Amino acid sequence: MSNRKRTAVLTTLGLLIVAGAVFYLSGFPGSPPPERGQPGQVQRFQSEPRISLYVNQTGQRTEIPIEQYVAGVVAGEMWENWPESAYAAQAILARTFTLEMMSRGGTRSLHGTDMSTDPVETQAYNPSRISPAIRRAVDSTRGQVLTYQGRYAKAWFHAYSGGQTTTPQEGLGLPDEQAPYLRPVKLPSNPLVPGQFRSWRAEFSEAEVRSALAKKGITVGTIQSIHVTSRGPTGRITQVEVVGSGGRRTISGNDLRVALGSDRMRSTLARTFTFAKGRLVVEGTGSGHGVGLSQWDALLMARQGRSAQQIVQAFYPGARIEKLW
Repeated sequence: MSNRKRTAVLTTLGLLIVAGAVFYLSGFPGSPPPERGQPGQVQRFQSEPRISLYVNQTGQRTEIPIEQYVAGVVAGEMWENWPESAYAAQAILARTFTLEMMSRGGTRSLHGTDMSTDPVETQAYNPSRISPAIRRAVDSTRGQVLTYQGRYAKAWFHAYSGGQTTTPQEGLGLPDEQAPYLRPVKLPSNPLVPGQFRSWRAEFSEAEVRSALAKKGITVGTIQSIHVTSRGPTGRITQVEVVGSGGRRTISGNDLRVALGSDRMRSTLARTFTFAKGRLVVEGTGSGHGVGLSQWDALLMARQGRSAQQIVQAFYPGARIEKLW
């Protein structure tokens, strides 16, 4: 190879390495480098930031203003025909969740983008359901996020509390999570809650339970007994022991709920939890992990005339709402 050709090859390799580094740091081509600080640290913006988004349904990557993304999340996470202040409260949380996750890399390790449309990876996103009320709600909270001591708050939310929210330790099984603004909040009786969230009953065969446990890497053979070994301060199940023909193991209450299916075992706020004649029966109230904002309780507050800011701060006492752009 001549010196000229060798120089051309080395130059090409160098450009490829630089391009790869740019892709890794800033995402797919066309996405501007995101503003980054320490993970979780609040960043301020001179203008509305844009985010890169991986559309899981099509495999496409796109780039949109963050407020447009927030509107799609509110439409994906909440029910239709709710008051604007309830939508606006959800918008503050969706914006906070997005920026907090982006500060830790978002979905770049998965898709090379800030966020994705997969609710398991990030948040539900359904732009086809954005209504005029949702647009007005998002506009009314433009740039507003929830913070605590210079960091983005952990903006967890769920469908219905069952009458009391809880901590990340009890609801999500996160013993090391430090979030003093996330503590149990007692809520009044709520006549707006649908019956399937207010009181539910779920029944599982031994095979279904065994299959659910296997998803979490737990195998104990044929299940002989399964019982609650601990509950948290609000009564939620925090640990369950499973005894089978091949041994005994424990699993957190929330992990078991997710493994069994959150549309069946809706929460860990269970009144009864019994295993007999090869069937597990769970009865309880609430829907979701119980941490942070309870959407159906937020609806009641909105119907009572509370503002979005009042609703959010009712669920996150001690946190503050700041406008970042």
